[in-house]
Amino acid sequence: MCFIFAVELMPSRRILILYNRVPYPLNDGGNIAVNAMIEGYKHEGWQVYVLAMNTTRHPIADETLKNIYTDIYAFETIPVDNSISTKGIVANYLFSSRPNHVQRFFVSAFADRLVEILRQFAPDVVQMESVFLSSYIPLIRKNSNAKLALRMHNVEGQIWARLAAETKNPFKKLYLTNLAERIRKYEIAAWKDYDLLIGITGADAAEVKKHIPTVDIITIPVAIEVGEMVGNNSNPDWIGYHIGAMDWLPNKEAMQWFINDIWPLVHKRTPHFLFEYAGRNMPVDMKMLQGEGVLCVGEVADAAGFIADKKILIVPLRSGGGIRVKILEAMAAEKLVICTGIAIQGIDAIPGVHYLLADTAQDFADAIAWALEHEPEAEAITHNAAALVKTNYNAASLGARLSQRLLTML
Repeated sequence: MCFIFAVELMPSRRILILYNRVPYPLNDGGNIAVNAMIEGYKHEGWQVYVLAMNTTRHPIADETLKNIYTDIYAFETIPVDNSISTKGIVANYLFSSRPNHVQRFFVSAFADRLVEILRQFAPDVVQMESVFLSSYIPLIRKNSNAKLALRMHNVEGQIWARLAAETKNPFKKLYLTNLAERIRKYEIAAWKDYDLLIGITGADAAEVKKHIPTVDIITIPVAIEVGEMVGNNSNPDWIGYHIGAMDWLPNKEAMQWFINDIWPLVHKRTPHFLFEYAGRNMPVDMKMLQGEGVLCVGEVADAAGFIADKKILIVPLRSGGGIRVKILEAMAAEKLVICTGIAIQGIDAIPGVHYLLADTAQDFADAIAWALEHEPEAEAITHNAAALVKTNYNAASLGARLSQRLLTML
């Protein structure tokens, strides 16, 4: 079912945003980032039309769809079956040069509606929120004179290459290595087809430039509403937590590493320390990863409520890319962040000043112990981090900067 809400604003500055899922609920980094982008464009006076896929993997009920994004020009969803099957994976591996992700997101119903919107809405800019939607570019070019922009949430090829490197199962490693290479090739080719790339980290922009030196790219970090985050901080205890979508493989592997390898060292060093983790689509095997001092909460209806009484965000990511929005939110809410170098990449923060760096199991145990033994110093780090986010990741200023950049293309 489709829901369209039309609100007439200014007669110029029309942008069509395409997303391969519904940007709701706002309980994971991708949705938060897309929502911030939508709000930023709206604030800058753009007529914003969002066409999103309501997928089988991240379904949103019709009653909920009726009540979100009612204050932009239009919001519309197309049902898409993007389920993953063993048969589909094997067929893609054997008979296609394109990544499985691309095939799963090219849907005729979405393509047909896209063509209609291009002709009726006549956008000045079409912005993709996933490189895996790049297969729609020929349709857009044929039916519109709009400028094409890709907002890069990360460099996908890097994520899958890191996952392959971390995988122990030889058959899984073989598949992931092959998939990562196909994604890398597809991604580099797709970058060339856009008028503007919007990177969210300087590292991602540098990776693009390494392959395509002449590409037009601007770096716009993920923006958050700082005031709202600070308001969710309610005198927390020095308890550890992690929250993230558990159907995203890097998050799942991070928690498995933390519980299996890191937690024994932490619990031995600081036996009274408590840790809770939550996330959407928590697998059954993850729910079993709990023990003395560790609690798996599963999916929570109110992410802000879950983190409000906890002081230490732990992010043991060893793969992934882009910016971890949950880290920015935690910093804004004056939480102490203890994380790997990969987790903090893209955030202009200094270890020991804005967060604590931990890349090994022993590092995490030492950092947690230090924080509990030096609360005043750890508290000072949280104040520094909040000030950093307020200065460098403010939604209003970043939205204005991106809007101005797009206007120079028209």
